[in-house]
Amino acid sequence: FPCRLFPLREHGMNWRAKPLTCQEIQAFKKSKEVMRRFIRAYQLMLRFYGIILINEATGELKRAENWAERFKNLNRFSHNNLRITRILKCLGEMGYEDYQVHLVKFFLTETLVKETLPNVRRSALDYFLFTVRSKRKRRELVHYAWQHFKPRGSFVWGPHDKLLKYR
Repeated sequence: FPCRLFPLREHGMNWRAKPLTCQEIQAFKKSKEVMRRFIRAYQLMLRFYGIILINEATGELKRAENWAERFKNLNRFSHNNLRITRILKCLGEMGYEDYQVHLVKFFLTETLVKETLPNVRRSALDYFLFTVRSKRKRRELVHYAWQHFKPRGSFVWGPHDKLLKYR
């Protein structure tokens, strides 16, 4: 059901789901009702993953009370990583680039800093990071990941010489 809640301009795993057109995206963005439902769907999926949207204006997130139980599910079933990637891409399509940044940083923090989601780490680095549309924000997130990656010498998601100089 995520393909229905989070449509994209590309085919996903469900080949029956028709990709969105640019005109459809623009129509969605113009409808307050559609965008309200989109945010409700996002909150629903976040709760499923043990995450709460605490600020609709910024996209800021925190762990839900049931995070430990839900994170076990995230760690156990890798198909959730595909769904999260889809959600991130759709957030970008719908104009919620700040939400993308907060969700990616949330997963980078949980995987690299708090180490609560070790089986999500690779997807967070290989896929989640690169859904972020803003080049500047993506660079900031790559730098954040590099700062917390262990061992730092094995970090392959950005050139170390540039990461050392990043401000």
